Amino acid sequence: MKYLFFTFFLISSLLINSQEFPDISLNDIDGNNVSVKELADSDDIKIFSFWATWCVPCINELDAIADVYEDWQDETNVELIAVSTDDARTGKRVIPLVNGKGWEYQILLDENQDLKRALNINVLPYVVVVKNGEIIHTRTGYTPGSEEELFEIVKEHSK
Repeated sequence: MKYLFFTFFLISSLLINSQEFPDISLNDIDGNNVSVKELADSDDIKIFSFWATWCVPCINELDAIADVYEDWQDETNVELIAVSTDDARTGKRVIPLVNGKGWEYQILLDENQDLKRALNINVLPYVVVVKNGEIIHTRTGYTPGSEEELFEIVKEHSK
């Protein structure tokens, strides 16, 4: 049974990691329409971090990355795009929270959860690392220190 589960997990991970990034447009917090496919189609690595205002681990992860984000950008030219999955009920909390935190990320609003659905995301926080339009890494959940593991993956693929 363990072998079957491991095999399923490995195959699904390979399929997800070879998946092309979806062609969906979202609004940023200024109301501008942004194509996530265009963002993802870059030689530079993009980290899409899916989060919500009610998700404490999501906010902890984005706070932890904010502390080292400038160094990450200097070393690898990586860009983090924080994709809020808040719906109409909780969406009004996004801008005040982002402004209060002072996050320097591009913030996109996935209010209808179109991108979240297209990527089959069921649990937050969820991180997708993309290069040249291809998903090269995904991760669910956050524990303190896992941002360093994420940066190791970014460095490995930015060469």
